[in-house]
Amino acid sequence: MTLVQLIPYSGLLWDVVTRVLIADDDNVVRDVVRRYLERDGLDVAVARDGHEALRLLGSERIDVAVLDVMMPGPSGLALCETLRERGGYTVPVILLTALGEEDDRIAGLEAGADDYLTKPFSPRELALRVRSVLRRAPSAVGAPPVVLTVGDMTVSAASRTVSIRNRPISLTNREFDLLVFFLTHTGVVFTREELLKRVWQWDFGDLSTVTVHVKRLRSKLGDEHRVQTVWGRGYMWSGTQDAVD
Repeated sequence: MTLVQLIPYSGLLWDVVTRVLIADDDNVVRDVVRRYLERDGLDVAVARDGHEALRLLGSERIDVAVLDVMMPGPSGLALCETLRERGGYTVPVILLTALGEEDDRIAGLEAGADDYLTKPFSPRELALRVRSVLRRAPSAVGAPPVVLTVGDMTVSAASRTVSIRNRPISLTNREFDLLVFFLTHTGVVFTREELLKRVWQWDFGDLSTVTVHVKRLRSKLGDEHRVQTVWGRGYMWSGTQDAVD
């Protein structure tokens, strides 16, 4: 049990410099990434292990957390899972991993990460990934006052919250974006490549990212709120079970 009270993530303010946490036990990685991101106009906090990262997450405003999967206790993977278990804490997470196998990358996404990079990586690419997750993160200013109601599910674009029968459903930023995209394009089939480009805003990337997020979204929404697999083509929102049957 952690003794740290995590500060809820409430979105970015336009007049606040973005603050990025870099947690990695490699001194060179921390220093190179910190200097590059600072030159890119970001404010950077650094941590040498999971305990220090958890302390910073509990005591400072962090807009994006970049966590090394293999850092000492708790690991980036375990820390990501801890953050996602707290429904009000939706800070975007990017995982850094020296493990290039697909199963390892999928494990990170299933833990709730928004993105990942495999070592060795370019600091410029990390900066671009940080900007990408920030574009998709909730903003405290200018969010459209739109509420979508689909059967017994209510989705608020302003507060980026989802509830089913008045029960809150905790989604990561990517999961929320994916859900809203499906709800605003009902009955349309999208390939994984199209979803990667239109939801993630990536021109290329690992398609398993989409697969994992669809799987997690299905698990959280339940069988009656369905993202349907159209074999050989992609995915589409098929509505509530009552509407389909």
